[in-house]
Amino acid sequence: MKSESISILIIYTGGTIGMKQNPETGALMPFNFEQIEQEVPELKKFGYRLQTYSFDPPIDSSDITPEFWANLAQLIYENYHKFDGFVILHGTDTMSFTASALSFMLEGLAKPVVLTGSQLPIGMLRTDGKENLISAIEIAAAQHNGQAMVSEVSIFFENRLYRGNRTTKHNSEHFNAFRSNNYPFLAEAGIFIKYNFPFIHYPTEPQPLVIHTKMDTSLAVLKLFPGITPNVVSSILKAPNVKAVILETYGSGNALTQRWFLDLIQEAVNKNLVIFNVTQCKAGRVDMDKYENGLVLKRLGVVSGSDITFEAAVAKLMFLMGKGYYGKQLAEELTKSIAGEITVK
Repeated sequence: MKSESISILIIYTGGTIGMKQNPETGALMPFNFEQIEQEVPELKKFGYRLQTYSFDPPIDSSDITPEFWANLAQLIYENYHKFDGFVILHGTDTMSFTASALSFMLEGLAKPVVLTGSQLPIGMLRTDGKENLISAIEIAAAQHNGQAMVSEVSIFFENRLYRGNRTTKHNSEHFNAFRSNNYPFLAEAGIFIKYNFPFIHYPTEPQPLVIHTKMDTSLAVLKLFPGITPNVVSSILKAPNVKAVILETYGSGNALTQRWFLDLIQEAVNKNLVIFNVTQCKAGRVDMDKYENGLVLKRLGVVSGSDITFEAAVAKLMFLMGKGYYGKQLAEELTKSIAGEITVK
């Protein structure tokens, strides 16, 4: 396909990348993304048809909600047949949550949805925003024999493209802000962009895009630490209207085996509360068969999160509960890979 016939929708939601310095005050302010080619004149060399859409007002990524995810999914759905790819400019703090959510919400996706952002505003001299934006657009436009090179939700940052629901923000100061510890990168941008084809998802047959916008937030997080008290554990496991709890455990899924703790876990599972075991480690997986402490949790009915990230665990639970899954049925669905977010052995 000729470059002039390729169309990309750039969606600016907010975040550092969309800022420039006010020449009068020196303060950072959002710039008009309809003038993106004036800010990044290199984009004209692509020859693509670029169109922009800006959320008004821009949203700080710390204020992202499931309602925002629904609006974003709806926007992609409404423009799906008008564009060959989508680039979403997003604040870095919750980018992995949004990428994870979209990977579940956009069923049948066969076009690139690339999220990116920056650590420095695009209007600053040393910004990483220009390179991230240019490469994200090139990846969103890349095709071979009429098929998108990367037909899934991804994050591009500092020369690498990752599966979105496998990422975690690991650094608040360096340009390489994201990592995908349990899954290989999908592409690497050097002199050329090299694609890691065996690890990219491709549709086996054409499917219509279906969006799921209902997300149920009836969940809580219990992070273990030495010295945690019965009152803290009880208050979370017995919180009203909570249907699922992400249990952040040690190592390969281990927890304390004091009687009071196990009794509270058992009581919660008996009341159909789903407890999802996600490791506190940034890399590796939950294996509750490895140590006795993990095996005890498995016997009580705690569900293994395998090698899922915390961000993907949150989004997956909201998505599945939004579809009406509850109790044992929810526990069963959590063990399945929906969008490549876990490795199923």
